[in-house]
Amino acid sequence: MRDFDAILELAGTHHGSTENVLSLAENSHSVSDLSAISDAAYLTEMTKAVFSAGFNWQVIRNKWPGFEAAFHGFEPSRVAFFHDEDVDRLLSDKAIVRNGQKITATIANARFVVDTAKEHGSFGSFLERWPADDQAGLLAHLGKHGSRLGGATAQYFLRFVGYDAWIASRDVCAALVREGVLDKPTATSKTALKKIDEAFTILHHQSGQPRAVISRVLALSVG
Repeated sequence: MRDFDAILELAGTHHGSTENVLSLAENSHSVSDLSAISDAAYLTEMTKAVFSAGFNWQVIRNKWPGFEAAFHGFEPSRVAFFHDEDVDRLLSDKAIVRNGQKITATIANARFVVDTAKEHGSFGSFLERWPADDQAGLLAHLGKHGSRLGGATAQYFLRFVGYDAWIASRDVCAALVREGVLDKPTATSKTALKKIDEAFTILHHQSGQPRAVISRVLALSVG
């Protein structure tokens, strides 16, 4: 694998300059203290990611005020106690996307957030303490204990809440194939995700750049 500066230079040939690439790669979602974010905000972003998966993101954005009202502001301790009557109410609520599996996933994720907060003080404290060089392990944890929080859904959730996350997009995977990190331009297996972690750790130590920025630079280096 080439070092970060060489990959940055390659991206610069496609996008005008290395300075322009770094500007394009800036992560607007970054936060300095994940533990300061409320549990309701985490459940909100989980739900956005789950409902947006395989769906038109703009439709979800347009309907979001309806979601906020229907799920009582996504306060986990309230949503966690939703029962069949609440599911029936939500399935008939035209202000939201009435997908039964994703509605029940939101209730399950509220319970996941509540349980995590009981163990760690808050969901944000749990994320804050997770090692940055083990995103693969974090993705596995979210997939096991959350509902419909696998693959790209979990990666986008992490990025949007401010965790310094890489995203194994098509272009990122293509760049990692080019660099000899991956054998094919997809990353769904534990082995592939671990290889991505290892590559990002190396590039992070070389550059001092956040992993989210490195992820974007890799994508931009494809073209």
